Amino acid sequence: MMKSNRAAYRSEALEVGRFMTEAGQAAFRSAYDKAMALLPFPVTVQDVDTGFGAVRVYQFGHEANLRKEPLLLLPGRSSSTPMWEPNLQGLMRERPVYALDLLGEAGMSVQTKPIADRRDQARWLDETLSGLKLERVHLLGVSIGGWTAMNIARFYPERVASVSLLDPVFVFAPISLKMAAASIPASVPFVPKCIRQQMLSYISGGAKTDDGEPIAQLIETAMRVFKLKLPTPDRFSAADLQQINIPVLALMAEKSTMHDSAKAVKNGRENVPSIEIINWPNASHAINGEFPNEVNAAITTFVKKHANDSP
Repeated sequence: MMKSNRAAYRSEALEVGRFMTEAGQAAFRSAYDKAMALLPFPVTVQDVDTGFGAVRVYQFGHEANLRKEPLLLLPGRSSSTPMWEPNLQGLMRERPVYALDLLGEAGMSVQTKPIADRRDQARWLDETLSGLKLERVHLLGVSIGGWTAMNIARFYPERVASVSLLDPVFVFAPISLKMAAASIPASVPFVPKCIRQQMLSYISGGAKTDDGEPIAQLIETAMRVFKLKLPTPDRFSAADLQQINIPVLALMAEKSTMHDSAKAVKNGRENVPSIEIINWPNASHAINGEFPNEVNAAITTFVKKHANDSP
C-alpha cells in the first residue's frame, strides 16, 4: 500500500509545473531576484494556500489609498510579477495593487496538484482572492493573464468588480498560425538561446532583445528551465463572452503578432455586454512597456469609474 501511494505521488508530481533541474531553479531565482529589485518594496508578501498549491502574492501601495478597492495584476506567460515594472509605480499611486505569480508558471508560486481544465484555472484564482480576503477586486491581465482574468469572470465572477485586458490571447481572436509555429521550438529547453530571443523580439514588434535587461533575462530563463503542465487555454466562444456581465476594458495591440487585433475588437464589441475595447495604434504585444503612462491612465480611469471606494 505504501509503495502504491508513493507511485501515485510521483505520478501526480510529474503532472505539475516544475523546474527541470536544481541548477535551472537556481538560475531562475537569481534572475527573478534581480528583476524584483527594480520594483518598489512591497507592503506585504504572502504565499496563499489553495487546493492546487501556494500562490505568491505581493501587495504594493501607499497609506493614503489603501482603503480603495485594489487592482490585482496577472502577468503573461513566463513573465511573473517583475514584468509589471513599467506600470507599477503609476498604478500604486492611485490605489492598492496586488501582483501574483501565476500558478503552474515559472515564479515563486508552487503548484502541488494538477490543474485539469479551465474551471480548475478559475478555482485556484478564486481561492486566492478568498485567502486574501478581497471582497471586490479589479483585475488587470496581460496576454495569458488576460485570459486568466476573463476565465475567473466566466466561472467565479462574485469578487470581480471589473476586468482590464492588455492584448489578451484566446479571448477575442485565435492565435495566429505564425505565432503558434514560432512558439513550439522556443519552448523546448535545448533549443539555442538565440531562437528564444528571436521569438521574444517577434512578440515585441521586432525590438532587439537586450541580454542585460533583467526582465528579458527572466523571461528567457523561465522558458529554458521550467516545464509547464497546464491545460491549453480554450478560445472564448460568443456564448462565453455574452455571459460576461462585468465591466471590461480591452486594449488590443494594433501590431500584435499574436492575433488579428482588428477582428478581436470587432468580436469584443459584438459579444461582450459591457465593454470598452480599442485597437491601440502602433502597439505590439508588449503594450504595457511601450506605452506605460498612457496604459496606466486608461486603466485607472476605467477602474475609478467602476469602483466603490471607501471615503
